[in-house]
Amino acid sequence: MEKAAEQLEYKSNSISLGGAVAMGTGVMIGAGIFALTGQIAELAGPMFPWTFIAGAAVTAICAHAYVKMSNAWPSSGGIAMILTKCYGGGGLAAGAALLMALSMVIAESLVARTFATYLLRPFEIDGGPLVPTLAVAVIGFAFLVNIAGNRSIGQFSLVMAALKIGGIAAFGVAAVWSSGIDFSSMSASADDSHLTGFIGSVALAILAYKGFTTITNSGAEITHPKRNVGRAILISIAICVALYLLVAFGVGSSLSIDQIIAARDYSLAEAAEPALGRLGFLLTVVLAVIATASAVLASVFAVSRMLAMLTTMELIPHSHFGMSGSIQRHTLVYTVVIASLLAVLFDLSRIASLGVYFYLIMDMLIQFGVWRYRRKEIGASATLLLTALLLDAVVLSAFTIIKLQSDPTIVACAIIGIAVVFSFERVFLGRWLVRDEPAEIGLGRSD
Repeated sequence: MEKAAEQLEYKSNSISLGGAVAMGTGVMIGAGIFALTGQIAELAGPMFPWTFIAGAAVTAICAHAYVKMSNAWPSSGGIAMILTKCYGGGGLAAGAALLMALSMVIAESLVARTFATYLLRPFEIDGGPLVPTLAVAVIGFAFLVNIAGNRSIGQFSLVMAALKIGGIAAFGVAAVWSSGIDFSSMSASADDSHLTGFIGSVALAILAYKGFTTITNSGAEITHPKRNVGRAILISIAICVALYLLVAFGVGSSLSIDQIIAARDYSLAEAAEPALGRLGFLLTVVLAVIATASAVLASVFAVSRMLAMLTTMELIPHSHFGMSGSIQRHTLVYTVVIASLLAVLFDLSRIASLGVYFYLIMDMLIQFGVWRYRRKEIGASATLLLTALLLDAVVLSAFTIIKLQSDPTIVACAIIGIAVVFSFERVFLGRWLVRDEPAEIGLGRSD
């Protein structure tokens, strides 16, 4: 186990506050803006811009547990560290950690399909076999870059985060300005059905912010982690909510709700042309392609590293299948294979729905675990923890009601998937809850 840990090559003080913010925003922006804006509008109707504020509020409340735990035990174990500190090294902690890893893989496939969708927009191709083919291709590209070496990935993520934030902000400002501040998509009146849809859409908005957990998973490597982990999370969320609102108003100023829904998988590109002309449309497509490709690249690295950590912690089994190299190289292969399969088998809506279920169930277990076992030790607020748990439950319930009406198959897939994950971990570990034997995570820090 020590040898495996050495292969992961985590370096303390290797990520600055700015680098941590870039890492979090880089993952969030890739999924949140390009992949989910149209889907959120489909559920929330004319209230869709406010979904991003509600999602940010819920995420900020939920982040309290992650910040407090990371302050107490800065660790590259991240989510797995939090779960094992709460539940020990049993199947409950391992299952929830694996759900988190799988939700990251799902986000990876979501962004990959978004890359393909935007790339095909200039050719007016909305679907067909080219979408999964290009999605698998960009995942394969990310695999090759990661195999070649990860030294430049951190710096590359910093540059790409700046370009994405600047480019998307420019789109939002230009779209709102050119429309004369006339939000046609919000001219319709909201009703009771929109209220249910709004609550359910918050689940997707939460998915758009979940990239902050990437910061938690690098806790031991961030400079002055007890101070900067929490700062990086809050700054990342603040940047993203401002950017998401700007884009939502930009899209809403150019398109009606019906038009946004019709173009839900490429709504930014669709909104760019009436607002900014053909050149603006093409520039938006280029921005989307670059942003999503860089997000896939960063996500592949993050997921493979988390799976490697779970292997090192002996929470999941490992087989090299004849492959040479380190554990992380092996988990890199697993990551791209699973993400490619998801990109081929599911469309954007279903991929996002799976991500919602896997992530929110994991988050509810974290909120309950910290409240039940660690809140006094780390000085966490019981009120915030229980509020986060309640909000997760309400949002997930509303989302489930909507999906049972529109796509019950994906609800069944999510339930079966979650059951399989926990059953697998229960059998593999042979124990469910081990409170007296908490697993220790490598590279924990006290500074």
